[in-house]
Amino acid sequence: MIQEFKKFIMRGNVLDLAVGVIIGAAFGKIVSSLVDDIIMPPLGLIVGKVDFSNFFIPLSLTEESFKTIADAKAAGVVTWNVGMFANALFNFLLVAFAIFFFIVKPINNLKKKEEEKTAAEPPPPPRNEQLLEEIRDLLKNK
Repeated sequence: MIQEFKKFIMRGNVLDLAVGVIIGAAFGKIVSSLVDDIIMPPLGLIVGKVDFSNFFIPLSLTEESFKTIADAKAAGVVTWNVGMFANALFNFLLVAFAIFFFIVKPINNLKKKEEEKTAAEPPPPPRNEQLLEEIRDLLKNK
């Protein structure tokens, strides 16, 4: 059983998946920083000086108004964190876009070129068919 597990772990697919997950986690942090620190601040400024990370709707009825989610939570107010969801959604779309255009699309193009190349060049006939054709041609010539 240990040998079988070792064989399973050492297969290329499992190692590729592990590398992909590690790189994906690092890429996710880069994209999160890009969204939170680079894209959302100017977008919030354009929309009307809104900080999307602190855009929330209080669900508890209260007379107080809160500037940040932390202030609302400290007061025991239940919040609907719309801005955090918008940031997460934007992160996801950006990651999906980057993965599609930088990984999936180039791989699909390479596969398509390989398929076209193999379809353009038919494989040579087997050796026994070649010999039979030679014999047929010799008999025709006699």
